[in-house]
Amino acid sequence: MSNNEFKRGELYSFITGKASTAIARRLQKNFKQNGVDITIEQWSVLYHLWKQDGLSQQQLCDATFRDKPSITRLVDNLEKLKLVKRVASKNDRRINMIYLAPGAQSLQEQTMDLANQTLNEALVGVTNGQIEIAKEVLQVVYDNLK
Repeated sequence: MSNNEFKRGELYSFITGKASTAIARRLQKNFKQNGVDITIEQWSVLYHLWKQDGLSQQQLCDATFRDKPSITRLVDNLEKLKLVKRVASKNDRRINMIYLAPGAQSLQEQTMDLANQTLNEALVGVTNGQIEIAKEVLQVVYDNLK
């Protein structure tokens, strides 16, 4: 194996989740330390609903890159926590629209602050230029494979 292949293998490991997993673990830890009793997966659903309330479960699948059973489970658990509610679509009753419940609004500012804090912790020593290059490279990788 050439030296270049090994470096590409390290890159593959990094792109496929090493940094993402470390950030998610830190964010979950920061949530727990601040009394936020939701998972990162649940937060990702809430995040997209804060951006646009009233998404279908399929739109949440697309936005979060999760499959239908995973989104169904996440929405079920968020309903139990009284953070979201399902409403049958007026146009097609087979489609559930997901809306934020009042309790979710109170979490938005706190969790977004914690997410920003976590991202700032992760990016210590990283320049804006490096961030832009990383975003460009990862976008090319994503575009190549979608």
